[in-house]
Amino acid sequence: MIVRKTPAELEKMRRSGLLVYQILQKMKEIAVEGVSTMDLEDAAAKMIGDAGAKPAFKGYYVPAAGKTYPFVLCTSVNEEIVHGMPNPKRILKSGDIVSIDVGVKLDGYYGDSAVTVPIGEVSEQTRKLLDVTRESLELAIERVRAGNRLSDVSAAVEEHVKKNGFSVVREYVGHGIGTQLHEEPQVPNYVDRRNDNPRLKEGMVLAVEPMVNAGRPESVVRRDGWTAVARDGSNSAHFEHCIAITNDGPWVLTRP
Repeated sequence: MIVRKTPAELEKMRRSGLLVYQILQKMKEIAVEGVSTMDLEDAAAKMIGDAGAKPAFKGYYVPAAGKTYPFVLCTSVNEEIVHGMPNPKRILKSGDIVSIDVGVKLDGYYGDSAVTVPIGEVSEQTRKLLDVTRESLELAIERVRAGNRLSDVSAAVEEHVKKNGFSVVREYVGHGIGTQLHEEPQVPNYVDRRNDNPRLKEGMVLAVEPMVNAGRPESVVRRDGWTAVARDGSNSAHFEHCIAITNDGPWVLTRP
């Protein structure tokens, strides 16, 4: 069931969304050469605690896997697509890219957002991958409007990514969000005619998150049971925002 939010609920989601934004801004500042992904984790955990919020990911249980996620961040480096786990031995170096995904729960409502950060000097192809993935999210946001179909959002990502020679990861998708981190509907980054294709309505909130590989789209999960990586070892980029549908158009809750 898709849950539509009231204006008062959206204001609460806005507060959690802005906290996520502030955390990611800090992560972008400190994600530099020589820093470990655990350094990012520690800084984010402190910010969440200082704000009186709860981490959305830490303790998140996945029944199908029988596992509970142990960190507040997902830090996915280079060929890692999503769900990379912070590690004090994973030191960022020039040429790397790191996807930083964070979620919080504040006043009963969730916020969730991700950015991919270049470390030092990255290749022209890698820079293009980041730009195209970010652009595909912006194009999708413009289609998060009442009266459109969910497939309009998905198509915006898929069309832009393919046009630029990259591939959309199909195993992982965006989602609805509210009092639960993951709500209906699922938001794929490609058009799948077999999926439900609801019409978008005022009060819906979507977490749209393009995950784009520089090479082929296939992924595998490492032995840790969490980290999804590009099967061919190519770099992967990931950006995410939470967007509310209002009478005035899309409202991105996770940025000012």
